[in-house]
Amino acid sequence: LIVFHVFFWRIFKWPESLASLNYVKRATMQVINISLTFIFFIFAYISFAHADDLLNTGLGRAMLVLISTLWLFRAVLQLVFYGWRHKASVAFTIYFLLGAFLYSAPVTM
Repeated sequence: LIVFHVFFWRIFKWPESLASLNYVKRATMQVINISLTFIFFIFAYISFAHADDLLNTGLGRAMLVLISTLWLFRAVLQLVFYGWRHKASVAFTIYFLLGAFLYSAPVTM
């Protein structure tokens, strides 16, 4: 997911497609994308470097629940805004639900 967000500029041809937006809207899209990319990096780092803390502390378990909730929320947003019409949308929805499951499994099992 981090790599996907890094390549948003190229995948979505942002230099051309965002050119019609005013400066603030164009900058906002890019700032949100960069921020999300960094958040995903933080999640990955915490998940691998601090797995024991995630599993065995109250704060860690809360983080697992919150990250899982984020992925579930993202799956719902995928359906609301993109629907089931395209295979890519279905794949992303499944991917986000998988993320929700993987982060919630240690807490619920």
